[in-house]
Amino acid sequence: MTTKSVAIVGATGAVGKKILEKLLERNFPVQSIKLLASSRSAGKEIIVGGNTYTVEETVPESFDGVDLAFFSAGGNISKMFAQEAVTRGAVVIDNTSAFRMTEHIPLVVPEVNEHALQNHTGIIANPNCSTIQMVTALQPLREKFGMKRIIVSTYQAVSGAGAEAIAELQSQSGQFADRADSEASILPSAGASKHYPIAFNAIPQIDSFDSSGYTLEELKMINETKKIFGDDDLHVSATCVRLPVVTGHSESVYIEIGKVGITAEDIREALVGAPGIVVQDDPSTQSYPMPLFAEGEDDVFVGRIRKDPDHPAGFHLWIVADNLLKGAALNSIQIAESLIR
Repeated sequence: MTTKSVAIVGATGAVGKKILEKLLERNFPVQSIKLLASSRSAGKEIIVGGNTYTVEETVPESFDGVDLAFFSAGGNISKMFAQEAVTRGAVVIDNTSAFRMTEHIPLVVPEVNEHALQNHTGIIANPNCSTIQMVTALQPLREKFGMKRIIVSTYQAVSGAGAEAIAELQSQSGQFADRADSEASILPSAGASKHYPIAFNAIPQIDSFDSSGYTLEELKMINETKKIFGDDDLHVSATCVRLPVVTGHSESVYIEIGKVGITAEDIREALVGAPGIVVQDDPSTQSYPMPLFAEGEDDVFVGRIRKDPDHPAGFHLWIVADNLLKGAALNSIQIAESLIR
């Protein structure tokens, strides 16, 4: 297998570090690894797997000789440097929202639409973290039974908003008596006019609102799901909520499939053994997925599988995954592995 020269843009961030860790853990065929970040981080050292890497400033010349560039430094950086990297010979796997809905750029979850990689022209988009785990879990059901409607409510960890959000949760958690007056400056989003404490709270806003009343995070899930499944007629709606959980997104998902007469056991059997999925679904032993136990795991966990009491083709599922791994770093690397295959 041909080895690759790899660059990680945003290497000092939570996802960038996970990409580096996973590349080494999965024995990705790496010839060399270049860690890139802003000028503020240049010169920092990162130690992973007994190896020390020095962070360099991201400049156009950084991509000379690079085969694969993983971008995870924010949409503005991707827009500034991704095409430059492609021009200099790299394939870009972008983990931001910069290119997800661009028509000619594939949006890929390998377990779902690996075939879309055949049409890439240098840039491949990694979907939103909450979208990835949902479509991974729903793909086996869609293939076997068809799918008409998805209604999802997410319960998302603060790590999805970055290291500062984690630090704020930790700080606020020590202020239980004064929790309503806890100082907040990060959530629900950096650009919001108001900020609310996340400790002991649930914030029904992730990113900003648009004129429809949906947040941008919710619209990402709606539009990305349709693009990944290649189905503009699929009915999708989302409500995204931030919870005081450090890592691991949870989702309550209602689906309407294309067949009647299907049982919860049929749904369960379709999921067992599917790529990247672990079924944890035994109410008698209180077996169901939880973010605390999904942290650090590569798989998507599915449980609480049950038939809707009123709709003949309706079912409910509970889906949990580590948002920094399958929701970001791992899916990016799986895209790269697919490209090599």
